[in-house]
Amino acid sequence: MTPAWIVYAWPRVLCETQHVPSLHLAHLSTHVLVTGDDETPAMGQTLWQWADGRAIAGVAWDWVSLPVGVVAMVDPMALITNLQFVNRAGDVLAPLESARQLNEIVHALPWQYEVQRALGLH
Repeated sequence: MTPAWIVYAWPRVLCETQHVPSLHLAHLSTHVLVTGDDETPAMGQTLWQWADGRAIAGVAWDWVSLPVGVVAMVDPMALITNLQFVNRAGDVLAPLESARQLNEIVHALPWQYEVQRALGLH
C-alpha cells in the first residue's frame, strides 16, 4: 500500500478554485495504524488521488473510529496534499482558504465507507 504521507513528495499541482468541483478523487489506500480496543479507538490514514494524464494530485488525512462504527477526521485542518489552490487571477490562496477547499473535496468523497471496509465493518 502507498503510505499516505508520500503526497508530500509528489510535484505540486495548481488547481483553480472554480475547478475544485470537477476533481474526482479515487481511493488509493487506507491504513489501520491502531486496531483499537475497549479503551483505545482505531486510528489510521487514508489517501485519495486524482490524475488527468499530465498530473497526479493527492489528499491524505488521519481518521479515528468513534463508537457505533462512526469514523471521523482527526483534524480537518491537517490534510496533506500536493494541490496548490489559486483563484481566477492566479493568486495562491491563504492556508485557511485552502483548508476550506480541501474539506469540500473530502466531504464529497465516500471515505467513511473505505475506512469502515478497512476495519472489517463492510
